[in-house]
Amino acid sequence: MKRSNRLILLIGVFLAVIAFIGVVILSQGDGSGGGGGGTGGVPTTGPTVFAAVDIPLGTEISADMLRLDKEFPLTQRDPTAFADISLVVGKIARTDIAAGKQLTLIDFSRGGGIADLTVPPGLVGIAIQVDQVSGVGTVIQPGDFVDMLVGFTGDKFPVVSVSPVDETVTVVAGVNSTSVKLLVQGMQVIGTLLPPPPVDAQGNPVVNADGTALTGQQEIVIVGATPQQAEIIKFAQLDGSISLVLRSAKDFERDPVTGELLPVLPVATTGVILKTLVDEHGVLVPQLLETILPAQAAP
Repeated sequence: MKRSNRLILLIGVFLAVIAFIGVVILSQGDGSGGGGGGTGGVPTTGPTVFAAVDIPLGTEISADMLRLDKEFPLTQRDPTAFADISLVVGKIARTDIAAGKQLTLIDFSRGGGIADLTVPPGLVGIAIQVDQVSGVGTVIQPGDFVDMLVGFTGDKFPVVSVSPVDETVTVVAGVNSTSVKLLVQGMQVIGTLLPPPPVDAQGNPVVNADGTALTGQQEIVIVGATPQQAEIIKFAQLDGSISLVLRSAKDFERDPVTGELLPVLPVATTGVILKTLVDEHGVLVPQLLETILPAQAAP
């Protein structure tokens, strides 16, 4: 009986030792666990996307322009930084991005606008005021490419007749002489300026039921243009009606060595007047009807 009690006691001590060793091993495992090298499971590093090369304004981002640092210190990581390269590929650079820079949301969104304006060498910066109709909904951003469409109304091209008797000039009424032409192509936007969004009496943004804000707001778009193009733009601002049309960034290529934009051949357009629409696009001319007036009593 004494021998059996002694055996049970030894087994209990043995099991207690095993349990103690297990607790020590588990506690050591928790202290040295993952979390990016942190203490007590709190991460201190995280994946962060960086620019591997210089990325000029307006460039569509591809994977070969980026690198991923999988263990970048969180204390140095911007709150809007990207954790995966796939989140950045396909975005448009809205500013010049230097190689080695940590990529953040501001690099791909409407940033400082005119405050960050840089005019490319050989060009001049000129401002064009547009609204939600003439400026593609005022969604134009730095780095975009635009063409300028200009319309001149009929009063700019009056149709006149000259009297063969006394050579007096008379404006012919009822003739549509409106003219539309795509004048300047392939300009890059280097800055934009939008007013604060409209608000109601409670300070809430004014939007329609579908979430849009069709308020007719204005936008200042600053484009890089040649001096000759700047003259055309100024004339159109004085005497015409301007619209900016948005171009695809894929229409424009860069020199693989210097990164400079390569010249793009303008797309040939005919321009449009009313006769163009009638002759080439089938717009119908109203039918003329002869009306016989009733006889009038002699005075």
